[in-house]
Parts: sequence; structure tokens; C-alpha cells
Amino acid sequence: MAGNQLGKTRAGGAEWAMHLTGRYPSWWQGKVFDGAVRLWAAGVTGEGTRDNPQRVLVGPPQQHVAWGTGMIPADAIVQTIMGRGAPGALDSVVVRWGGDVQADESVLSFKSFEKGREKWQGETLHGVWFDEEPPLDIYSEGLTRTNATGGITIVTFTPLLGMSDVVLLFLSAEEVEGMGKG
Repeated sequence: MAGNQLGKTRAGGAEWAMHLTGRYPSWWQGKVFDGAVRLWAAGVTGEGTRDNPQRVLVGPPQQHVAWGTGMIPADAIVQTIMGRGAPGALDSVVVRWGGDVQADESVLSFKSFEKGREKWQGETLHGVWFDEEPPLDIYSEGLTRTNATGGITIVTFTPLLGMSDVVLLFLSAEEVEGMGKG
């Protein structure tokens, strides 16, 4: 959680690109996957997902010739699959993972909260990125998608909805108590 326009989506995109490509910098101390991954990136609406995580990861949605200028390098994009609904929105991207010898393919799919929890069921994933604050039922469903893989979730949002159930998950009891003691 952080304020507006501070680079939360860009940071989330950088991490997702590392996991999708297997190209980790030597200084990286976070989670490292030893093989290709299946990841989701999600926003509130289809348009919001296209204009934020998709733009940061792939490049400007309205300029197909510029795809590959986002956090996922052009040489790692194997295939893009168009979505339905928002013009220029992708359903998924197949990403080359690893080098010449150990090459494999990761899959990134784009989701939105507006479709409801039911559209979040069933998949087994290595990671879910929530770009903006999800409703609690969708957040819980996203966490469930990573259980079998020991995967991760990242959440990049400004708490515009106030002290919601999701925000409370990230605060300790002491922090919440201290807020009432103005």
C-alpha cells in the first residue's frame, strides 16, 4: 500500500517480468522460480487491467508495434492472445522463460475483478498480482490459486476504500488500535 503515482504498478510489473522470463538480477533477494510459471495480473475492470498492468508489462495497448517495450522484453514475448471486451486488451501472453539451453514458456493471463469471483476459480498458479484493491472474496480466491505451488501474491494499491477488510489484512492489531488514539 502506498500513495498515488509512486510507482506501485511499475514495481509490480518489474517483479512479474522477472518471474515470467526467469531473468533475475544478481541483487534480487525475493522469490525465485526455478522454471516457467503461470501468473495472473488483474485490475478492477478490463480497461483498467489493459491500461495499467498490461501497459507496464507489454507496452502501449493501442500501439501493437510497441509491444515488447514494457517490462517484458520483446525477445521474450512468444505470443499474444487478444481478449474480448476492451479494445487492445490481451487475454494472455506466452513468455520465453530461461536461456537457449533450458528454455521453456511461461503464461501470463489478465483478469479483472468486475467479472466476479466465479471467474477466478479452478486454476493452479504460481502467482497472482492484484493491481488496485480487490474485493475480499476475489483476494481470497486469488490466494487459493497459489496454494498448491507455494506461489505468491502481490498487491499494489492505494487504500482509496478506507479501512476495508482487505486493508485490515495488512495491518497489525497494534497499528489498528493506534489509529483510534489520535
